[in-house]
Amino acid sequence: MEIETDSTSHFKLWSELELHEFKDVLVIRSVESPLEGFSISRSDGSIEKLSGSTDTASPSKVSTLYGVAGTIRMLAGTYVLAITSRKEVGSYLGFPVFRVVSMKFLSCNEGLRQLTSQEVRRRDEAYFMNLLKLVESTPGLYYSYQTDITLNLQRRFKLAEGWMTKPMWKQADPRFVWNRNLLEELIENKLDGFIMPLLQGNILFLFSCPKTYVASLNQELSFQTGQLKLKSVPATITLISRRCTRRLGTRMWRRGANLEGDTANFIETEQLLEFGGSRSSFLQIRGSIPLLWEQIVDLSYKPRLQIVNHEQNSMVVERHFHDLLQRYGETVAVDLTDKHGDEGQLSMAFAAEMEKVPNARYVPFDFHRCCGNSNFDNIHLLYEQISDDFEKQGYFLLDKEGHILEEQKGIIRSNCIDCLDRTNVTQSYLARRSLDSQLMRVGALSSTESISMFNEDFEVFLTLWVEQGDEISLEYSGTHALKGDLVRYGKQTMTGLIKDGMSAISRYYLNNFQDGDAIDLISGHYIINRSPSPVRLNRVESFSYLPVASALLIGGLTVTSITLNHAGRNTQSFLSSVLCASAAAGMMALARAHGRQICSKPRLCGLF
Repeated sequence: MEIETDSTSHFKLWSELELHEFKDVLVIRSVESPLEGFSISRSDGSIEKLSGSTDTASPSKVSTLYGVAGTIRMLAGTYVLAITSRKEVGSYLGFPVFRVVSMKFLSCNEGLRQLTSQEVRRRDEAYFMNLLKLVESTPGLYYSYQTDITLNLQRRFKLAEGWMTKPMWKQADPRFVWNRNLLEELIENKLDGFIMPLLQGNILFLFSCPKTYVASLNQELSFQTGQLKLKSVPATITLISRRCTRRLGTRMWRRGANLEGDTANFIETEQLLEFGGSRSSFLQIRGSIPLLWEQIVDLSYKPRLQIVNHEQNSMVVERHFHDLLQRYGETVAVDLTDKHGDEGQLSMAFAAEMEKVPNARYVPFDFHRCCGNSNFDNIHLLYEQISDDFEKQGYFLLDKEGHILEEQKGIIRSNCIDCLDRTNVTQSYLARRSLDSQLMRVGALSSTESISMFNEDFEVFLTLWVEQGDEISLEYSGTHALKGDLVRYGKQTMTGLIKDGMSAISRYYLNNFQDGDAIDLISGHYIINRSPSPVRLNRVESFSYLPVASALLIGGLTVTSITLNHAGRNTQSFLSSVLCASAAAGMMALARAHGRQICSKPRLCGLF
């Protein structure tokens, strides 16, 4: 089988659209084929496919769109999520790939006026609208008009011939379609040419040619420092991370697994090498520990981990690894958590459950103990434990004619607590070991060579993994990844320590004072009109302690510092300082005791 790039042999989405705004309807048309499009009623939000004739009336406004990401019905009407700006970032198997630069929810009807006498529903709608504004700035969304990017190379070649002629949304792996819930109405109305699956994650391209190479990603970084020393044959490395949508959510509010075995921060990462006409692919996955557990924020820097005592915990683990077996083959579960404290208890529970799971191997590795203090080279201790399985699993390889020479027969599943920093360091190391094997197989390296021997090339390879780790971390925790220096340099630097410190402070704030309601809303986990009002909370929940507690605490510390300057002058000043300091300490203790009330928490859905 050979992947075709001829536009006549596969399904293609409309790449440029026009939005025509009329008094009664909004009309979205293809620029390339104006008779293709659909209308949305401004009275009830109903969608209709265009009949074929063009409108004779003049629209009040015409604007350009680059795709429709879906629709959502709220209390006051229907909203369309449209892509208003894009950037081409490279190509995947010969097809252009775009990153979403900006999106906007278009209000289709004026139903808000009907909520005038219903104060609670108006408050709900205002709350939902604020969530939609957050959705508009969702990072790391990618798509292609000409090919599906949610499927890894090996799976593409396992599908039936002719699958590329099907509508794009039918080709896609639903696990990795970020906007799957938003596409329902477009699918019902058979608007296949407008139904655009979006992948959340990141895609990075590393090109080599005789004079220059370029690494492209979110920020369009460009490195022009020389040619890759791969025997002057053009080569491309593509790094694709695909975020699963089944347990989406922000870091502290989506931990562990749900009852179906879907885990938080589950990501499939594919490293694709194209060299001399051949293609090879290496897959890894990451995901939260597949138990029912939580980490409720309470103003602590590191809130306590709690395993939820539930009769189905064993079944959750079994369901998770059964799904992995069906999709990827036998699994090696590499657990990078600490083996003491709360992490240690969670790790022990994971290890105990893994003893019951067939066709999966559990490998504990205390990353901080073995690789801490800049001892990154000790990662080889982990590799020694899994090397036999790693080499047996292999990678997927196609020759120039598209014939399968090798298949990947299993998967390495890595996790720490967040599945961000330690996990990214480990995955980058395993990716490099696999890349060396692939380059040797296709004749780019000899049996005694490694990409790490070519400094410029190796630095760019590591940079791809650093940037990939940053993007994944931004999507889950809101900050750049920690330990990026370990990937890039194999040690911690002072600049890296400062950067990690700033990211840690940002994570603390985001963990405690932002929640993940926007994700629950657009993913369909919360259904408007079928669920209770998010603003109908009791007085304790709805009252924000944060402004009062912050003002009193800052005021107490300020007065304390002022009185301390005069403390030595007389006894009264000294007693005032002690009193103010005691008051400030009391406020800190009070805030800490009521940390869960002060912190923001999701309103729409529960933790599981």
